[in-house]
Amino acid sequence: MTTDELRQSYLDFFVSKGCVLKPSDVLVPRDDPTVLFTPAGMNQFKREFMGLGDPTFKKAVTCQKCLRTGDIDNVGRTAFHETFFEMLGNFSFGDYFKREAIHWAWEYLTKILKIDPDRLSVTVYLDDDEAFAIWNNEIGLPSSRITRMDEADNFWPASAPSLGPNGVCGPCSEIFFHGNGPKEVEIWNLVFTQFNRVGFRQLEPLPHKNIDTGMGLERAAACLQGVPTVFMTDLFRPIVARVAEVLDQPYQADSPDGVRMRRMADHARALTFCIHENVRPSNEKQGYVLRRLLRRAVLDGYHLGRREPFLYQLPPIVAQQMSGPYPEVVGSVPRIQAVIREEEEDFLRNLEHGMKLLEDTFRKTKAAGSDVLDGSTAFKLHATHGIPIEVVESLAAERELTVDRPGFEAAVEEHARISRGTSEAAAVFEVGPLDELKKAHPQGTRFLGYETTRATGKVIGLIQGPALVDSVAAGTGDHAQAAIVLDQSPFYGESGGQVGDTGRLTGPDGFLFLVTDTQKKNDFLLHLGRVEHGAIVPGATVEAEVDAERREAIRRAHSATHLLHHALHKHLGEHAQQAGSKVEPDRLRFDFANPEAVGRDRLKAIEATVNNLVLGDAPITWTIMPLDQARKLGAMALFGEKYPENVRVVTMGDYSRELCGGTHLDHVSQIGVFAILSEESVAAGTRRITALTGRAALDYLKERDAVLEEIAATLKVPVAQAPARVAALLEEVKTLKKQATQRKSAQTLGSIDSFLNEAVEVDGVQLVARVIDGGTVEEMRQLCDVMRKKAGERLAILLGSVVEGKVNLVAAFTPDLVAQRKANAGQWLKILAPIVGGGGGGKPEMATAGGKLPDKLPEVVRRAPETLRDVLSS
Repeated sequence: MTTDELRQSYLDFFVSKGCVLKPSDVLVPRDDPTVLFTPAGMNQFKREFMGLGDPTFKKAVTCQKCLRTGDIDNVGRTAFHETFFEMLGNFSFGDYFKREAIHWAWEYLTKILKIDPDRLSVTVYLDDDEAFAIWNNEIGLPSSRITRMDEADNFWPASAPSLGPNGVCGPCSEIFFHGNGPKEVEIWNLVFTQFNRVGFRQLEPLPHKNIDTGMGLERAAACLQGVPTVFMTDLFRPIVARVAEVLDQPYQADSPDGVRMRRMADHARALTFCIHENVRPSNEKQGYVLRRLLRRAVLDGYHLGRREPFLYQLPPIVAQQMSGPYPEVVGSVPRIQAVIREEEEDFLRNLEHGMKLLEDTFRKTKAAGSDVLDGSTAFKLHATHGIPIEVVESLAAERELTVDRPGFEAAVEEHARISRGTSEAAAVFEVGPLDELKKAHPQGTRFLGYETTRATGKVIGLIQGPALVDSVAAGTGDHAQAAIVLDQSPFYGESGGQVGDTGRLTGPDGFLFLVTDTQKKNDFLLHLGRVEHGAIVPGATVEAEVDAERREAIRRAHSATHLLHHALHKHLGEHAQQAGSKVEPDRLRFDFANPEAVGRDRLKAIEATVNNLVLGDAPITWTIMPLDQARKLGAMALFGEKYPENVRVVTMGDYSRELCGGTHLDHVSQIGVFAILSEESVAAGTRRITALTGRAALDYLKERDAVLEEIAATLKVPVAQAPARVAALLEEVKTLKKQATQRKSAQTLGSIDSFLNEAVEVDGVQLVARVIDGGTVEEMRQLCDVMRKKAGERLAILLGSVVEGKVNLVAAFTPDLVAQRKANAGQWLKILAPIVGGGGGGKPEMATAGGKLPDKLPEVVRRAPETLRDVLSS
């Protein structure tokens, strides 16, 4: 059975048992601060487990994309550890329980997958006699194949009865497959959440018992396909083969290089899916995890002798292998490759620089009379430049140094919270004021804003700070700040890139609440703002009135994003997928995939296409339909967003169809005018267009015309001739500058003899250290060349200047000093440039640097002799 067949058979089986098929949640949950990445199938159902979720279903089945980094060091070394993986799961929210969960698991394994029952064994919690009896008496599994385990192994959360946390918990039963190898493989875990822990070993039965199960797809596939590791399954094997092909080295499973290749294959999958969901490498949260994975993979290639980017070549095979269940990833491959390649190039540069810094660190440590490298310094080299601690320790040992490993581990632990994939189990089921409100009002707030900007609604909740309150009233300070929740409202809550509405709520006895923002949380619309007059209590009826003029401007901008998306596809290609947006009144920001700058001419063409569509006056319509039907119709979706089973599809003419919950116009002509302000890079492979619509676009165009007319008047030419006249003036200025530079260079070159005559001797070397008034880097480099040629040998030069408030430094040595005394101009500037708040580098014979502290330039010149001694002595 292939992995794709296994996935589908599992889903089909549990659908046949009445479970509702739910799509995989996004890999990066948008509304769950307790996790960085989705670590398990149950996470998208945490509200259902709490009795606060969708009441229309009580049992579900999914195949969930997951990412965990807790065992990252074992990836590639062991048979079954992965970072990115898929989790098959079936769930019950107060519906079926232990008996059905066990019977169905056994039926699926032995009847559907046809696994020999003699190759299966199970574990149960030490005190779970009920589970033991079901396995033993009803399934017929002999007691010799049922192992009782303690709370550390067979309870969720682990050791909860003794160690906590308080809250929902329960015993579990694990199912093991006995293959051809020496060790059994855990393929399925059945969790029976039946208790509420209230204290040490105090477990109270829950009124509604739940089921949470998880089967690792790749692990189960390896067992069924008779292979010893997940990396040999039909899903993974071609990716590992592609790694070997890209590195131009044979794959040998039992070698250290084989471990590295498997790790690269795993990390390539994780990178592909994360970047597809618009996560980019960075130094915090999800981006930090991504950067860590990428750097580990690149370092593996580095150990194999690869000094150029290579990892970016792997996403195509990953997307191809995963195209069955996730066809949308294929379209993201160019963007994913661009992100990976840029990060690879940066890291490889940093790695070379980091190795040089490491050598400097060793030298300074020994110079300070110490034989121990500081742990925090080692961590900085690891975190900033990607040098593993093992490499640092190995190189340190060669120089008779050791590394403060406890100090390094302490720094790692301090930083580790941002790379953890999950939070404490207790936080998973944290209850807030909206959760309390959900119990009384499970339907949430009904949104009326597609049809109207004014409606009546009943107050169902008042929130101040972290709690529900009985009333809110006018006052001073935070006392009057509140969030008001209504049973129905025309206010749009911020989502999908569109900002929240503003407006007012009015009620009995002159009550007035100014809404400054609207947010959407847990199916509720939160009207955020301040009580200006009167007071309000739950149950009261209010008139909700949106700022209609502002809403209309937002509708113009949001409708324009759909036209822009179409225009980008037309002029750039289908790869120009939306990667995010921000829609404000008559202003939009649109991020899209593209490997390079769009260019002025194409921007003009894109702007013209949008305006031509506006003139075409196509109608804008929307309808609700099943997600699968919308995808079949070609409706575009924003990757990384989670969509419900029934989605709103917005159609404009016959050229645009997108999944969108935002507010839109009735006809595209109502956009009025569309004007692009700028196009820029926001990340590797991602560009951003900022544009205006409606009144803001008209004001911008008027202002631009006024500026152009003023320029033409100043130049005393007609507007149409202004560009040509400006170009002529610029050419004239360029010529004058060149002539001035030539005169200046001639004067400066005439001073060379005096520079050399005034040189001072330092350790047998003649030193010229001077400030060159207004000297450019190129001019000072030229001076260095002439002086070195004239002196012939034993000459060191340091020149500095200030141009437009910035410091320029140039250092140079004659070739004999580089060859005989190992002098290095780049090393010299690394000592001096920080004095002026800068840095730089170059070759041993000549290097340049910049800085931002002009007042410190004299100090650089003053310290030139002493620092030259350091460079010559080292």
